[in-house]
Order: sequence, then structure tokens, then C-alpha cells
Amino acid sequence: MMFLACCYNDPDMLIDPDTIYPTRADCQDVPKSRFKPQPRRTLSPRRWKLLFNEEGCLDAAGMIKRVQRGGIHPNIKGEVWEYLLGCYDPKSTTEQRNQLRQQRRLEYEKLKTKCREMDTTVGSGRVITMPVITEDGQPIEDLNSNGEQQTNDGPLSKEVIQWKLLLHQIGLDVNRTDRTLVYYESQENLARLWDILAVYAWVDTDIGYCQGMSDLCSPISIILEHEADAFWCFERLMRRVRENFKSTSTSIGVRSQLTTLSTIMKAVDPKLHEHLENLDGGEYLFAFRMLMVLFRREFTFIDTMYLWELMWSMEYNPGLFTMLESKTGASNAKDDNTLKQCGKFEQKKLQAAKKEENIPLSVFVVASVIEAKNKRLMGEAKGLDDVVKVSLSLSLSLSLSLSLSHIDQN
Repeated sequence: MMFLACCYNDPDMLIDPDTIYPTRADCQDVPKSRFKPQPRRTLSPRRWKLLFNEEGCLDAAGMIKRVQRGGIHPNIKGEVWEYLLGCYDPKSTTEQRNQLRQQRRLEYEKLKTKCREMDTTVGSGRVITMPVITEDGQPIEDLNSNGEQQTNDGPLSKEVIQWKLLLHQIGLDVNRTDRTLVYYESQENLARLWDILAVYAWVDTDIGYCQGMSDLCSPISIILEHEADAFWCFERLMRRVRENFKSTSTSIGVRSQLTTLSTIMKAVDPKLHEHLENLDGGEYLFAFRMLMVLFRREFTFIDTMYLWELMWSMEYNPGLFTMLESKTGASNAKDDNTLKQCGKFEQKKLQAAKKEENIPLSVFVVASVIEAKNKRLMGEAKGLDDVVKVSLSLSLSLSLSLSLSHIDQN
């Protein structure tokens, strides 16, 4: 299932990622990516293998150092992302990881089977784009099922109704996600993404599914060959960002991050902050989308993946797997040796004893992006529409590496 346009014998050779994740013939106006793998900088398949000892334990410090220098070679993105997102303990052996991987695959199949029992579209290779039940749980003929009827034994529970009401929205979003990629010309690949999101919506009953989650899941679904592995990798990513999707009638999930962003901008560039306030942009709602889906709409598909892995490497903590598994949130980065294995951003947070603030790196990236647009915002922005227009022109003009190096220096 992994979508690779071709196979490269030399893992360190210069390649064009746009040929690995090709764009549809009718979408050739899509901007080209800026990220290009660089020999001796990008984490290559050869270097990746050398980071493991005989037992299969990973040199986490070596991993994050290379990722921060030049990103990850496309052929190994999936494997490395699993570590960056905390799916596996870097101290685990090959045998331990194989056992855990198999355990998770079985668990995913159980979850998917449960969802299939509630709606037979799950795992069928099809995608639901029309409501299948009413708000009170009454069935609606499924026009996507070619006449196949859903069978229910008695009244549906509140949880099942809540889940089934989300299925068509997931389908609508899946059909809109990364539609410029050749990969999603395949119905099988569309259905795979829909299945992962449908199962996740059942597992995370508090969040369920919200618009934007398909944008976060899509790259993971593409780069990881096994669907269950992609699901658990996405589940780990959601643990990092799920608060973004918590909304009520009076607040949005990223409100606290926007407030923090405002505070940062006021300190970093008071003149620009004052200018934005005068344009009624002082609450930074124009940055909502950047934070919600981590720049998926602002950058190209490939550049977004590069940005993500740079951020994850800078935030990396070798105890991430343990923290996620125990759900205590306690860091094991107590000594200097362990601290050295953390990403640069994580090191600074721990050294400054400010971890309880829990400000994600993405907030500082947004601040850096806005600061990089200082001259244009001050000179061209006469209203909020202008602010949005300037902010959304990132993919054509902003250097990701420059943004993150700016953060690293502060």
C-alpha cells in the first residue's frame, strides 16, 4: 500500500519528493515543494539502520540530531515518525517491538470488526457521504451501499448514534483531502483513510471526528504500509493535538494557544501587534487554521511533512513512549544524559522548568511566520481580509528551515 513512485538503490541520492508523491495531471498548478533530501544532512535509510544496535535499540539522540539537520528521507518516513510520535520506546529491542506491533494490529482489527458490526461500510472499500441515520437514530437508506441494508438489533445506544452521525461527514472530508495527489485517485486508498478515521471516531468518544482530522491523518495513512500501524500512529498524533478539537458554544479548542500567541507577539514585535489590534486582529483568529491542522493548508503536502518532523524532533523526549503508555504525563528526563537525547525545544523547556506551561512548538512557529511577514503586514494590511491574504501566502515565500532556526536561536 505504501505509495512510492519508484525505488532508489542509493538511499543518499538526491531525489525529488514531488515524484514520490505525484500530483494529478489536472492539478499541475500546485506549488512545488521546497524540501529536498540532502546527502549527509537528511536522515537516510542507510544512516537509519546504523542508529540501531545489535539488539535493535535506537540511538534516539542520533535520530533527532539528523532529523533536525535535514528531515527524513521519504522511504523511511513512516518508520521514523512512529518513534517521533511515541509509538515505540527507543530502548526497546526488535523482538519487543515486533510483539507490540502484532498486539496493536490485533487490537485494531478487533476495533474495526466492532465498527463493521455497527455499519457494514467499514472495511468494505466504500466511503459514506450521505447520512445513514437521523438525529434520533432512525435508519436512512444508504444510497452508497448499492441497496445493501444496514441491520440493527433493537434501538441504538447513544454512543452508536453519535458515531453513525459522523460517518458521512468523515466521507465528505476524505473526498476533499489531498485531492491533488495521484494517491487518492484510488478508491481503495480513500476507503483506507475513511476506515482509520471512522474507527478513531469510535475509540475517542469525547472528540469523535472534527473537520481537519482528515488533513492530519492523510500523510500518516500514505507513508505507513499497514493500516493498523497508520491508525496507532495517528492515535499518537491526536494525543498531541486533540485539545485543538475540543470546542463548546462559547470557545474553540485552540483559544488558549491563540491567547499565548498574542502574548508572544506583543513581546516580540509590539508595533506589529498594535497594528494587528487596530485591525481587530489582536486575538489572532486568522491563525486559527495554522494551529488547528498544523499548517496543512498553508504549505505543500511534502513541506508540511518536513515541518512536522522538524517540530517533533525538536519536541522529542526519549520518555515519550513511557509517558503515553502510563498516561501519567511524567517526564523521565531527569539527568544530563537523558536530557541530551531530547530535542532542542524540549531541552530548553525542561532546563527552564517550564514544562507545566505546555506551550506547543507550533505556537512559536506561527509567531515566527507572522514575524517573517512583518513588512508586508505593516505596509499592506489595511483590514482583516488583508491580514488573512498575507498570512496565507506562506507556501510560495516562507523558508521552513529559516523559521525553525529563528525559533532555535530564541
